[in-house]
Order: sequence, then structure tokens, then C-alpha cells
Amino acid sequence: VFKLDDKNGVDVQCEVAALLERQKRDAMPILKTPSNTQIDPEFADMINVQEHCKAKEVDEDNVYAVFVSYIEIYNNYIYDLLEEAPFDPIKPKWNNCNTPVRNGDFIPPQSKILREDQNHNMYVAGCTEVEVKSTEEAFEVFWRGQKKRRIANTQLNQESSRSHGVFIIKLAQAPLDADGDNVLQEKEQITLSQLSLVDLAGSERTSRTKAEGSRLREAGNINQSLMTLRTCIEVLRENQMYGINKMVPYRDSKLTHLFKNYFDGEGKVRMIVCVNPKAEDYEESLQVMRFAEMTQEVEVARPVDRPLCGLTPGRRFRNQAFREELSRKLEMRGGPINAEREEQSLSEMFLQNFPPLPLCELLDVNDDEALPKLIEVLEKRHKARQMLSQEVAKTVLALKTALQEFDSSVVSKENYMQEKLSEKEKMLAGQKMELERREKKIKTLEYKIEILEKTATIYEEDKRNLQQELESQSQKLQRQASDKRRLEARLQGMVAETTMKWEKECERRVAAKQLEMQNKLWVKDEKLKQLKAIVTEPKTEKPERPSRERDREKLIQRSVSPPPVPNAPPVRLRHRRSRSAGERWVDHKPPSNLPTETVMQPHVPHAITVAAASEKALAKCDKYMLTHQELASDGEIETKLIKGDVFKTRGGGQAVQFTEIETLKQESPTGRKRRSSPSNPDPPGDAGDSEWTDVETRCSVAVEMRAGSALGPGYQHHAQPK
Repeated sequence: VFKLDDKNGVDVQCEVAALLERQKRDAMPILKTPSNTQIDPEFADMINVQEHCKAKEVDEDNVYAVFVSYIEIYNNYIYDLLEEAPFDPIKPKWNNCNTPVRNGDFIPPQSKILREDQNHNMYVAGCTEVEVKSTEEAFEVFWRGQKKRRIANTQLNQESSRSHGVFIIKLAQAPLDADGDNVLQEKEQITLSQLSLVDLAGSERTSRTKAEGSRLREAGNINQSLMTLRTCIEVLRENQMYGINKMVPYRDSKLTHLFKNYFDGEGKVRMIVCVNPKAEDYEESLQVMRFAEMTQEVEVARPVDRPLCGLTPGRRFRNQAFREELSRKLEMRGGPINAEREEQSLSEMFLQNFPPLPLCELLDVNDDEALPKLIEVLEKRHKARQMLSQEVAKTVLALKTALQEFDSSVVSKENYMQEKLSEKEKMLAGQKMELERREKKIKTLEYKIEILEKTATIYEEDKRNLQQELESQSQKLQRQASDKRRLEARLQGMVAETTMKWEKECERRVAAKQLEMQNKLWVKDEKLKQLKAIVTEPKTEKPERPSRERDREKLIQRSVSPPPVPNAPPVRLRHRRSRSAGERWVDHKPPSNLPTETVMQPHVPHAITVAAASEKALAKCDKYMLTHQELASDGEIETKLIKGDVFKTRGGGQAVQFTEIETLKQESPTGRKRRSSPSNPDPPGDAGDSEWTDVETRCSVAVEMRAGSALGPGYQHHAQPK
């Protein structure tokens, strides 16, 4: 009954045209599987229609037809997989940048074109569409196209899809006429639905698949089409979330251009995501799951279904029930069930009830036998005719009565149905009003919920800010408390240290004062003892005053310090041998150096002595020594020997890296000053002063108590100044 045109539409044929089309199709090679052919074992296990998958409550007032087609999108070109012509893949043109030439005028020979019908729906022009009557036929058509689909072997998949496959199922629906026998010939009453099952090729990373050549171009086109699909969904999501009207780039890829109507509100979209649980595919699985999560936020509005026609629903079932009831009534009353039986009963009645006409020939006008017989037969026939007329009238009356009863029952049923329908309509109107009231209430509650959510969000934000401020203040207080504790501990330590220091200092000063007083007391005691001995000693002879030379000799004998260097006997100078005497040295002695008269002198054998360093001298040696003199803090000359290693540079020169320094220092010990007696002898009256001076000289060495002395706790040799 249905016939597809070339503009994505459906025409309804009359019975004669449909019969001719069916005969023409039977004469051509059959594309679908005959009923007596076995199912292909490759997909036999997939055909298992469950009871819950079958359609229920199908409208009996319509007729249906199912058409299937199978296409693939390969390298951004559309190919028909059900086309019976020899399938030779035609590669698209590529430019110098290894990208396909997107030229609308260039069409590969076997690729199909996308077009837009009068309802602004996209379709593939010239695509083969096969009408199927069962699930087995649909699966065989699908498998026939699946065998032609492009697959290839990669490092990750032995049968990797190199194209996007689209299996399209179209359902045509048209209503029956008022009698429920024939299909309405109005094209506006036809409804065409479409279901597209899409197998998207997976995105690939060429670093993992090791794709090269044509496989690499295929992977690039696959990733480009999937990226365009993602971009379209992102733009739709932005338009819905922010209320903008940004253009969706459907035309950037044949895949998105073909399914533009599905995203623009003319249908529904369902997506099944395939992921691999292996750890190696974590990045790909994560990207796919994020893409699926984003697609859930896109809402596609579905248009409201329009009624097919204004005819009474259930008319086909009612007409069939009326015919069955009429046949049953006629059968119960003994009347004819159909026209053939009625004609047969009338003819039999006429043949059985009518008397046969006598064979009479009127040879004479005065024949008295033939005419009476003929009159008698005609009278009998007239009576039989009257009887038949009465029976027919009775039958007609009974039929009229039955029809009236049936009409009255139908009218009563119609009235009952009208009452029920009016009650249902009233109930539906009440439910509709209740639904509208509840919808208004729901909107009001949603508005209140939105306000409460915004208020709660503001309060939560204030709470977070206050918590953050409280945490910052508590952290600040903790830092201040810790600083305070550290400062208190530091101050306590400083106080304790200062207290201990001053206690020790006080103890030291007290001990020093006590020692000083003891020393003074001891000195006075010694002086008193000597004075007492001098006073108590008898003066028989006047003691001789020692001469200055004798005093000097005695002082020299009592002196602990060695004699000065100039008075020492001459000693032969010895040279100090360097620790690196076995190597070749450059001895750099500037002219400003002064000779030292020390016993130990630096001496380096096999050395080249120079006044200024030169590259020629450095090239001959592997060690370098610089003699540097400077004046120390005590006024003595300090000699430093700076040593280093000589090595060659990349430019061909010589460089020195200093490694160690030896220091030679000379110190002159100073003699201890002693107080001696004057050269001129004093008069005898001054003998006491001289002796007093000797006593002071002899008592110039005292013992002073100091902390840390080696003589005991707090004792150290000390020379008491006069």
C-alpha cells in the first residue's frame, strides 16, 4: 500500500497500483529472505524477540509499513551499504596539508548527498530502503550491510570500525476510511516516524594505535567528526543554560548535519557509552565519561503529536462486530445468511411450490379440456405467489423488526457510551483543572524553593566567610599566644642568665676583693716580720750595699724571661724544607719582600724563582708558591706562603688554583722590668730605705686567687705592680 518517494515522503497507492507493484517486485530479484529459507547462523542467536519487547495496544484503525536502510559515514562521505552495485571504495581528494577537500561541487561517484525535505528534515538522497515484514528480514538486511562496512586491524583492536554506521528504521502509518475497509488516499493523513541506530567509531590516539597512511587519515576524520559532535552539544548546553541563541555548527561534519533534526526538538536522543576498565585506557575512559555527563544536561523538547484524522476511533472493530452480529441474527431467525443462500432458497421455493404448466395445444377453439386445466394451474400458481408474497412480507417485517431492535440497541449503546463519554470528559475536565491548579501550586512552590535556595546559598556563603574569618582570627590568636609564650620563655631565660651571670660576677668580685685584702694583709705581715727582724738584729757592722752590677746579676738570675735576641749567640740559619719538595715549583717572590732573620726559612728545591709570574715559567712547572708579607697587629712581620696547582686551560693558556696557605710569624719577647737600687750609694742614714726597697723587690711576686687557675681552686701567679 505504501510507496516511498525520492523526497523523504510516503505515497498511498490504490489496490490496483499496489497489486501491480507487488507483481513487479515479485518478478525482480528478491532482496528479502524468503519464508522457506533458513536464517543466517551468524546472527541467528541475536534474533530472540521477548514478549515484553512486542508492541501492545496497536491502533487497529491504521495500517503500517516498516522500511529499513543502512549507511556509513567514511572520511566525511556517506555510502549506501545496501546498494547492489559492486562496492569499490572511492577515496576522497586530499590537498597538500593531508586534509580532505571540502568542496560542495565535488561529489565522489559512489557517495550520497544530504538533502532537506519540505518539513526541514535531513535525509540521504538515493539511499536504498527495503520494506520488511518480520524481525528476521530486518536482521538479514542489517547483516548484509554490516558485511560491507569498513573495518581494519590496529594495535588496540583487531576489528576496528573505520566509519560511523547508521541503521535507519522508518515506520509509515495511515488511517482507514469510515467503513474500516480501505486506506485513506490523502497524503496529509500519513505519519512517518524514524528510528536511527548509530554506531560511532571510537576516538583514537595515534600514539597508541600506531596508525599510518590511510589508517591515520581515517583516525583524523573520526576524531574530527566526534569533536564536532562534542562542540554542537556544548553549544546547545550553553544556549539552554544562558538563554542565548548561538549558532550550532551542524554543517562542520556530515554526522552532525544528518542528525540536526534530532537535536533541534524533532525527536529524542539516547546515548550508550562504551568504556574499557583497563588501567591503560584511563585517560580515554575519563574523557568519554565527562562527555556523557555533559550530554545529560542537554534537554531536547519533543513536539506534540497531532491526531491523524477526525474519524471515530474503533470503527474497524465496530464494523466487523456489526457484520458478525447481523449474520448471527439472520442465522437464528432462519433467514438467509448471505445473498447466495437467499437466491438459492427463492429459486428452490419457486421450483418446489409452483405447479408445472401442462403441455396443452389449442387446436380447436371449442376445446374444453385444455383451457380449464390451464386455468386451474394458473390459479394454483397465483395462490402460491400470494403465499410467497406473504412469506416474503413476513420475512421483510421480521428483518425490519430485527433491524429496528438492533438500531435501538445500537442507539441505546451509543447513548450509554455518550453518557459515559460525557462523564469521562467532565472527569477529565475536573482532573485538568486540578492538574492546572497543582501545576500553578508547583510553580509557586518551585519559586519559593528557588528563593529559599538563593537565601540558603547567601547564608552559606556568609557562614563560610565568617568561618574563614573565625579561623583566621583563631590562627592569629594562636600565633600571638605562641609568640607571647616564646617571648616569655626568652625573657625568663634572659633573666635567669643575667641573674646567674651577675651572681657569678658578684662572687668573683667578692673573691677577688677577699684575695686582694688577704694579699695586702700578707704583704704587711711580711713587711712587719722583716722590719721586726731588722729592728731586733744587733747592729755590729754596717752592711755593705750591693753594687749596681751585683744587683743586675741577681736580677738577671731571678728573671724568668730569656735574654733578648740581639744578645743571643749567633746561630747558623737552617732552611725549612717544604712538604712538596719533590715537584717542580715556581717560587714567586715580589721585590718588595724583606728578608727575615728567622731560624726557619722556606726552601723549595728545583724551583724557578721569579719576581713576577709569567706564562713561560708556569708552563714548565706544575706547582706555584707566592711569598706575601704583611704587618701583624703586634707590629711584627708575618710571612704567608700561598700554594697552588698549575693546569692548562682550553684556550692553551695556564691557570693557577690555590690549595693551601702556610704562615711564618716572628715574635720578639720583651724583658720584665725590675726596679734596681740607685748607682750612687746613699748615706748611712738611708740604709733603711735601701733595705725597704730590697724587701719590696723581693716581695714583688704574690699569689692572687683567680677562677680557673692550675694551682688550685682560684689561684694563679700574679706580679703585683708597685
